[in-house]
Amino acid sequence: QVQLVESGGGLVQPGGSLRLSCTASGFTLDSHTSGWFRQAPGKEREGVAAITGSDGTWYGDPAKGRFTIARDNAKNTVYLQLNRLKPEDTAVYYCATDTRGGTWNRHILDPTAYDNWGQGTQVTVSS
Repeated sequence: QVQLVESGGGLVQPGGSLRLSCTASGFTLDSHTSGWFRQAPGKEREGVAAITGSDGTWYGDPAKGRFTIARDNAKNTVYLQLNRLKPEDTAVYYCATDTRGGTWNRHILDPTAYDNWGQGTQVTVSS
C-alpha cells in the first residue's frame, strides 16, 4: 500500500526552527519527485519546496533562504527544515509525491501535479 506519513510539526516561537519528516511506504521516494505544500485557514494550498529523483530542488518564494528540502534514501524519507519561522508560516504542511508524471507538464510546485498525499502536520508559529 502506497502511503506517506508526515511528522515533526508543533508549536514554535517566531524565529525558531522545526524539521518535518515524510516517510514513504509501498514505493521508493528516490524514483519520484516529492514536494512539501502548506495550507493556512481560508487560503489555497501553496507549494513550499520540491526535490526530484535526481536531487534537483525548487523553493517557493516564502521558503527561499529559510527552508531546506532534503531526502534520505536509506530511510525513504523526505525532510523539510524550517528555520527563522514567522507567524505567517502557520499552516498544515503536507508532503506529496508525483508517481504519474504530473510534474512533467506542470510547474513542480503546482499541487495538482501530485497524486499521492500525506495526512498533513500542523505547524503553529506563535509567541
